Amino acid sequence: MKLGYTIVYVPDVAASLRFFEQAFGLKQKFLHESGAYGELDTGDTTLSFASHELAAMNLPAGHVRASDTAQPLGMEIGLVTEQVAAAHQLALACGAVELAAPSQKPWGQTVSYLRSPDGTLIELCSPISA
Repeated sequence: MKLGYTIVYVPDVAASLRFFEQAFGLKQKFLHESGAYGELDTGDTTLSFASHELAAMNLPAGHVRASDTAQPLGMEIGLVTEQVAAAHQLALACGAVELAAPSQKPWGQTVSYLRSPDGTLIELCSPISA
């Protein structure tokens, strides 16, 4: 078994794809003609977005919309970069909300936390040294 993809349910799939492309340089790989599902080119594991309407079809008992919560959900998208501070600033310029400014962790990693316009919790982090 391996992790194939992560799907984030959002209000506007195309807008989420645009944000991640503008803020982090992740290119759009696919957007269904319905606009209800799209993917970013993120390597072996795909980061994808689906509409809340599609979630309602798949999850008839409902789901928690990250876009509607005051606090972020207890899960995050982690993006690894050598340039955490610069990526953090660009994300803010693209509409992200700062939750924690870049800081050095005791184990040597630089980490920051943001919330995207669709409510997704994002960790920006430098690679972990061996």
